[in-house]
Amino acid sequence: MAKKKKKKIVRAKKKVTKKAKKGKTKPKQTRKARQTKKVKVTVIGTVTHYFPKVNAAVVKLKKPLSVGDTVLIKGSTTQFKQKIQSMQMDHVAISKAKKGDEIGLEVKDRVREHDLLIVP
Repeated sequence: MAKKKKKKIVRAKKKVTKKAKKGKTKPKQTRKARQTKKVKVTVIGTVTHYFPKVNAAVVKLKKPLSVGDTVLIKGSTTQFKQKIQSMQMDHVAISKAKKGDEIGLEVKDRVREHDLLIVP
């Protein structure tokens, strides 16, 4: 039995030419322009610890905070708004805290380390 050889078909490649549009042409978008715009948020502080039995979080502040302020607590699995109702520093209730303080906050839901307190 003799094997048949397959013939290779060679096709000529067509040249693709683009016709230039008359009039105005749009400039190409850069990679940076195509990316979504990032919204600048004001971070008040970060959660350093959470106590589940008393629903309290320890927060290291980057900006001042006072009782009555509304904050958004946001993390990889956490996101909720709440009004600050009670704050403590060294087991003493306080109404205002300044930048650099490490305070205890009563939270309405579970938070995790590295969650952010943001001004909504």
